[in-house]
Amino acid sequence: MRNKFVTTSIFSLLFCISIFAQDKEKNDTEKLPEALEIEEVTEIREPINPLSPAKAAFYSAVLPGLGQAYNKKYWKIPIVYVAIGTGVYFYLNNNKEYNRYRDAYKSRLAGFTNDEFYLDGQGNQLSTPRVSDDGLLRAQKLFRRNKELSLLVTIGIYALNIIDANVDAHLLQYNVDENLSLAPHYKLNQIDATGNLGLTLNFKF
Repeated sequence: MRNKFVTTSIFSLLFCISIFAQDKEKNDTEKLPEALEIEEVTEIREPINPLSPAKAAFYSAVLPGLGQAYNKKYWKIPIVYVAIGTGVYFYLNNNKEYNRYRDAYKSRLAGFTNDEFYLDGQGNQLSTPRVSDDGLLRAQKLFRRNKELSLLVTIGIYALNIIDANVDAHLLQYNVDENLSLAPHYKLNQIDATGNLGLTLNFKF
């Protein structure tokens, strides 16, 4: 009788352990996260053209604004032409004034008194010129300096037009997509079936 009781107790204990183990296995299975599905996105980018900046600079050198059109920065074209046109206008205006005073001065050196500064508003001859010889010299120096300054400014604007096209072509080829340099990631730990959340930083030279 005693042996039967011991045998029954042992079988009962083994049955309980088996049920407990199955419950634990079932609970562990339920805790496992579902398989992660990561959608792979492939973005096709245009290949980098190393000659593009040189082309843009060459086009702007041949015709101001053409490099900006090559870079598809059309809004910059009017700015280029207004800036260059303003410089050319001041150069031509100063050159015209310089030639006026220079011609009058040359005429007086030749002994003539019929230059435009010897005439009044109605075209009548004056006994005393409206601008003296020293005034003609000072005016020539002033307008010659302004003419040279206008020429330098125009050349500078033309050079900036070329540099702008070149720099824009360089910047257009830079990859500034933040997802490629800094992105979060989720990784499933195969040992304890837990998820790890992290941040990945990619830096390439």
